[in-house]
Amino acid sequence: MKNFEFDDHSSSFYQFLTKQHPHLLEQPYLHSGPDSGSSPSFIHGTTILALKYADGVVIAGDRRATEGHQIADRTMKKIFKTDDFSAMGISGAAGPCIDMVRLFKTEIEHYEKLEGSSLTLEGKANKLGEMIKANLPLAFQGLIVIPIFAGYDLKRNEGRIFKYDITGGRYEEAEYYSTGSGGKDAKNSIKKMYRKNLSQEQAIRIAVSALYDASEEDSATGGPDLIRGIYPIMNVIKKEGISEVSDDRMKSLLESLLDHSKEN
Repeated sequence: MKNFEFDDHSSSFYQFLTKQHPHLLEQPYLHSGPDSGSSPSFIHGTTILALKYADGVVIAGDRRATEGHQIADRTMKKIFKTDDFSAMGISGAAGPCIDMVRLFKTEIEHYEKLEGSSLTLEGKANKLGEMIKANLPLAFQGLIVIPIFAGYDLKRNEGRIFKYDITGGRYEEAEYYSTGSGGKDAKNSIKKMYRKNLSQEQAIRIAVSALYDASEEDSATGGPDLIRGIYPIMNVIKKEGISEVSDDRMKSLLESLLDHSKEN
């Protein structure tokens, strides 16, 4: 194996790999089309969402992964901290999604070490778009990566949400967004409750409620599992940095939501 040679002065770790060690980014050949038979089955992450509030942004996801009609994992992590002011939610083919998260985090760290400063939120969003674009050959074979990128923009002093298409096209959402198998149901739920300048508490409650509503309508979205202690993962990102909502807090919110549902 060829040794790494740090003679490339690009601040992009991804471009460094592309130029000097492209075999590390090579994508597996899966099948050649209709004549190759049925497509293989992959593990898929399901519902993720993000919404802005007065002081930042909330990003959350359920914990279920599916393989065909089977539940492949009840505790899958779909929300990943990418640095102190941003996070990435993943849905789609689980393997490429998780690989992309790791590479994206390395890309951000590599830039900061070489440049001595942090990428802007806009710059991070663009970097992620480049990686999704590079995944296009696999996307055409079913290994689609569908992330949400959210963070706090220190220059604009606001939370921001970015969504992508499979070609790497990057689009900003002004208020909220959800995707994955239960994304439409979650979006409909948020739409009913959302308003501008929500408090952090209100935004967290809306996100929990939206994931619950999605699990009620979409079999691939995991609902609250109070017996096993499995709850959605949620990050709050604001000017002071990123923090994860604790399982105890999630349990309390979901118990309150379920009690309210029984009363009605």
